[in-house]
Amino acid sequence: MASSAPSFVVAVLGAGSMGGAIARGVAASGSADVIATNRSRQKAAVLADLPGIRSYALEVSPERNRLSAAEADVILVGVKPAMVPDLLREIAPSLRPGAIVVSLAAGVTTATYEALLPESVAVLRSMPNTPALVSRAVTGLAAGSRASEADRARVRGLFETVGVVVEVDEEQIDALGTISGSGPAYVYLLIEELARAAEGKGFTPEQARLLVEQTFIGAGALLEASGEDPRELRRQVTSPKGTTERAIAVLQDADLGALFGRATDAALARSRELAAGS
Repeated sequence: MASSAPSFVVAVLGAGSMGGAIARGVAASGSADVIATNRSRQKAAVLADLPGIRSYALEVSPERNRLSAAEADVILVGVKPAMVPDLLREIAPSLRPGAIVVSLAAGVTTATYEALLPESVAVLRSMPNTPALVSRAVTGLAAGSRASEADRARVRGLFETVGVVVEVDEEQIDALGTISGSGPAYVYLLIEELARAAEGKGFTPEQARLLVEQTFIGAGALLEASGEDPRELRRQVTSPKGTTERAIAVLQDADLGALFGRATDAALARSRELAAGS
């Protein structure tokens, strides 16, 4: 018995690392036909041989953003923030009534999109993170003023093909980006620094990397599998008057809470600068 065709078409305009990850997830789920565009042949070739994806290079087909948007029910905009207004002006006349446009661009508001697109088009703003590449993303999703509950459900379903989704009001989306959006970089920095400490204690770089990376991977897996609060899992490792307790005391003396507060505040300030065009 033949399988039914996907019910709708998704166009990913600017299918780089993040847009490409979403394109892969949606195509693999079989829930939609996917069209992907990139500026260069080289970038387009990365997705060209994947089942369910039609991948185009703008240097070969300059009209492909407009043509892809005209064909799609859902359009994901993955170009750099500064390029968004020009792209929206290009595709606006070709969009179908009832189409949904989803921003992947940091700092660009739904109001900016709605001002440049027809009133018949719904807009949502998303903030995925790089674990989308392995289908373990956290995606923040905020609806614009014209998005219906059905629009939100459809877009949520797309992002759930590459992880979990948290729906928030738009005024929270930049703050969410400082936590889950930038969060993988914070984890990698911790891994780098702990590996450096391991090397300082005589381990080879290879040993240090194995020790630290597998510890982070294992700790995350245990957190997920156990369903325990991280505080309880930390307590289980931290024996009274033991070595871990002594190490934790040093880290707590450094006031990590305040440090992360300042770091995420800095990220939020930069997001607002991007929104203002600076």
